[in-house]
Amino acid sequence: MNKAAKLIRVTYIALLILALLAPMLGLYPVFVMKLLCFALFACAFNLLLGYTGLLSFGHAAFFGSAAYITGWFAKSQGWTPELAILAGALGAGLIGLVVGLVAIRRQGIYFAMITLAIAQMVYFVCLQAPFTGGEDGLQGVPRGALFGVLSLASDTAMYYLVVAVFVACFLFISRIVNSPFGQVLKMIRENEPRAISLGYQVDSYKLLAFVLSAALAGLAGSLKTLVMGFATLSDVHWSMSGEVILMTLLGGVGTFFGPVLGAGIVISLQNLLADKVGSWVNVIIGVIFVLCVLAFRKGVVGEISAYLERRRRAAATPEA
Repeated sequence: MNKAAKLIRVTYIALLILALLAPMLGLYPVFVMKLLCFALFACAFNLLLGYTGLLSFGHAAFFGSAAYITGWFAKSQGWTPELAILAGALGAGLIGLVVGLVAIRRQGIYFAMITLAIAQMVYFVCLQAPFTGGEDGLQGVPRGALFGVLSLASDTAMYYLVVAVFVACFLFISRIVNSPFGQVLKMIRENEPRAISLGYQVDSYKLLAFVLSAALAGLAGSLKTLVMGFATLSDVHWSMSGEVILMTLLGGVGTFFGPVLGAGIVISLQNLLADKVGSWVNVIIGVIFVLCVLAFRKGVVGEISAYLERRRRAAATPEA
């Protein structure tokens, strides 16, 4: 194992320990839970954009629809949280399957516009359907008791559930990317005609990646609903798709930790500046994004990784 890999592993272990000790260190659990939910959302989006090369403008449809599904089952049907979360993730995956079957046969801006158009249809359904609460959304969603035994009413109990789900999903995404399936996705991203010429069923690979990304985004939306206790139209609005794109590009597309860092930057800025500048927080985040794109073309983590790689090569050259 080289020095860079060791450094990355030590960093991940340190961050995990920090996450486990966060409630004891005085960090506000609800804020950290919200950050982890959006970090998972960004990681799910990065699986599609960073490793498959598909830019979706409609990922809010999966995030928001799962939020509504989980909220409805938990509030109206009295389902336990694990079943409500599972229903939300599966519902988002099924919607992703439908959207993917329509969209993956197109590329570039056409793919992006199809996902945006279908996401707007999902938004309209959430606005008009009687069980979504319309403009008011679903309010007062109970957290319930995990497996009917462990109450999640406490922020601490809910916090450790969110941390466990996030870590499991992060490792799952890492396993996907480093598997033979993930290598094919990277080949499709880099040179799709080459992948086709080698005999790979490119559309099947892209569809599976799309469904996995949608289900993971739905899982993030489901967790967010239980954490915050509500699901609103903002969860399924097109601006939410813009936010997750911003998080991913800011942190670094095609990197493991980039989307997590990007989500942390955006959510932290929103939390710190919302009370001080109001709606201007979006303008400030936009300016920061433009500056980062100009200064860090590969995102924050991408530029750091590129710098470390340049140093490694420079150190290896004299030895050679």
